[in-house]
Amino acid sequence: MAYIDTIPEITDVLVGANHVDVIHVDSFKPMREFIAAALSYMPGWMVALYKIRAVLVRLLGLRQGGYPGAERVKPEDVTFTPGDMGSFFKVRGGEEGRYWIAGATEKHLSGDLAVAVEPLPGGIQRYHMATIVHY
Repeated sequence: MAYIDTIPEITDVLVGANHVDVIHVDSFKPMREFIAAALSYMPGWMVALYKIRAVLVRLLGLRQGGYPGAERVKPEDVTFTPGDMGSFFKVRGGEEGRYWIAGATEKHLSGDLAVAVEPLPGGIQRYHMATIVHY
């Protein structure tokens, strides 16, 4: 069993998913700092792809209100309260030091980002980050 499967709140979001991708990152950063850095990460090639996407979604009659990572997220801005915004994601829930789930929905899909924290020896946190997509 993968660690992320041990968090019932995350497994609820996994039900019926069409695509799930999980990566693991070991870090000494506290959870809020780690999530803020992850939400703020935007390499140049991704900015270019989002600009191309903006043109394509307009042709399909969809809207794009900016792109993720356009604004830097500070650790104190990371919230665990359902309904609050975390970057361009709407927070579904979370518990500091344990998990965080947030998502975005468009006409054709919904996507969620889930982060589960696995404490390791020596003060290391293993962050399990899942991208969960429902078409």
